[in-house]
Amino acid sequence: MLTPKLRLPYLAMRAGMLGLALAASPLSAEDDGQGAEVETEDVGSPILIEASYSSDVLTTVSDGAASGTRYLSNLDIAMEADLERLAGWRGATLLASGLYNNGETFSDLTGDAQVISSLEAGDEAVRLYELWINQEIGDSASLKLGLYDLNSEFDVLDASGLFITNPHGIGTDISQTGEAGPSIFPVTSLAARLELEPLDGLKIRTAILDGVPGDPLRPRRTAIKLGNGDGALLIAEAEATTDSSKLLFGHWRYTAEFETFAGAQDGGNAGWYLRGETRIVSELFSDDQGLDGFFRFGIAKGRFNPFGAFLSGGLTYNGPFKGRDEDQAGLAFATAIVSDEFKETVRSRDQETVFELTYRAPVNNWLSLQPSFQYVVNPSASPVTPDAAAVLLRADISFSDLLRQGR
Repeated sequence: MLTPKLRLPYLAMRAGMLGLALAASPLSAEDDGQGAEVETEDVGSPILIEASYSSDVLTTVSDGAASGTRYLSNLDIAMEADLERLAGWRGATLLASGLYNNGETFSDLTGDAQVISSLEAGDEAVRLYELWINQEIGDSASLKLGLYDLNSEFDVLDASGLFITNPHGIGTDISQTGEAGPSIFPVTSLAARLELEPLDGLKIRTAILDGVPGDPLRPRRTAIKLGNGDGALLIAEAEATTDSSKLLFGHWRYTAEFETFAGAQDGGNAGWYLRGETRIVSELFSDDQGLDGFFRFGIAKGRFNPFGAFLSGGLTYNGPFKGRDEDQAGLAFATAIVSDEFKETVRSRDQETVFELTYRAPVNNWLSLQPSFQYVVNPSASPVTPDAAAVLLRADISFSDLLRQGR
């Protein structure tokens, strides 16, 4: 049975969080000097607090590794501070965040390797998640230092963010790598990220990250450990955007040596990816509503990694029904292709593919519900595990808006 070590991304929930500013209304009234009041912009508090709770309930409906129902939950609290307004540090922003995950897993029911819930963390734990300072450099560059989620800026598309299946957050070709995964949800590492915008519509970002986030021997602890041959993960990405499209091209590489499937120690654990999205159909009189399409293709060195290639794609419709402008519907697939080197050591099928059909509906300002149907073909590329079908319901609660609405 194919069981690569996957560390999961944390994209969709963060994208859905709404902030609670520690200030009054963003607009205030001032006297114009002639007895009349005019509206002026109030920049609000220099501190912003965000909080959200997401949960998944999954039930297997056919085959897979086992039958059953599971409940998975994740609580996230984040604080962002404008250091220029707080301490006179021009162009600097501080972010600190922590999370709690109940540690339940769905993959031992479905038997899949790519992980069908982006909230799945593997261990029940309270963790410091991110802690970084971002420094603006002029008008077209920034430098970020600290505990950093690679997938917060690298390998990210808007159109694929709807989906619950893990590989639509970050490609399986990357998430499988390293000793225990790269610096992504739920365990991050120290990093330095530089972003440049040399031209309108073009961004170039690069980062160096500790090659082994946390302490794999004590996965429930928040730990920062450097040295011991961990090496570094190097990554660079170019992002080109137009009014209706985005294209990403990235390359990543570990500096440390890893054991190959042939039993040797070697360097060169690396790969690349190409990812894009575009608006296919726009509704009249609305730039926000319409049909978007996306794709992703990635390669990883097969002598180190169980999956040597990855391919995904899908469609997302924003505002599919009249009067439901904020709803989203989507259909997508993700295929992880087993490397030839891995198949020489373990009997397996050629690939695992996950299909997802989902619909996200805001119930009110602070609650949204998202049912999802997922079908896994060749779970873990195992020759003995049957295909699996599962129904999942996700609930997202924004505590920030819940508190605001309750005032």
